[in-house]
Order: sequence, then C-alpha cells, then structure tokens
Amino acid sequence: MIYSVDVRVVAPVEDTEVTARVADAVRNLFPTADLTEEPGRIVAETHSLDGFSERLHEQEILDTARREFRRRADDDGFSFALKKQAAFEGVVNFSVGNPDELGDIEVHVTVRDPDVETLVDYVAPPTEEGRPVEPDER
Repeated sequence: MIYSVDVRVVAPVEDTEVTARVADAVRNLFPTADLTEEPGRIVAETHSLDGFSERLHEQEILDTARREFRRRADDDGFSFALKKQAAFEGVVNFSVGNPDELGDIEVHVTVRDPDVETLVDYVAPPTEEGRPVEPDER
C-alpha cells in the first residue's frame, strides 16, 4: 500500500540519561527516522511506520495498538506514547496513565493519504482469533 504520512517522535532526555541510549530507543522502533538532538530531547521524523508495524506483528499486539491509535485519534491523524526503556530493548510498550519518571516517547502521526482508518488497518490490521484479517477476508 502506498500512503502519505508524517511521523514526529519526541523523546525527552533527562540529565541522568545518556542521549545516545534515548536515540537508540527511538531508532529501535522507528528505524527510518531522521533524528535530531535538541536541548533536553531527541526529535525524529519519518514517513514510514513499516518498521513499527513489524514490531506490532512480531509481538502480536495488533488489537492493543489499534485501541491505542484510536484513543487519541482525529480526522488528521493519531498520537500515542511509548515507554523508553522497552523501546531501548526494541519492544513496543504503550504508555497509559501517568507518564514514566523519565518521560515517555510521544509519537504523533499525521495522515495525508489515504485516511486515518485505512492507515490504522495497514499498520495494525484487525484480528480474528489472534490472526490478522486481510481486507478481502472481512
């Protein structure tokens, strides 16, 4: 599928953290992102969620991802937060409730084409009995 998205990832870097490790955490989940170091944070931008989607499939957390994407969605896109420590290990762990002591990785996805729901279905397809359901099977 061809889609057009802008993904902005912001990860705070606390005084007690090593900036390179926070950058690695972001890269582990968003391997195609261009990272910039700013005072007190790492900012990354990419136009692909393929690497992130692969992690969701590997971890078999598609339903959880869909729920999180929809929780903070609007007509233009969606946002979600991730735990930094898990991301450093290459694991997707959505942050819900209070932010982590060292801050969460904040992700905002702006969808230009096709639309938010279609992109969500592509990144984290619906499942049936734990298996992704292809569009022609729905």
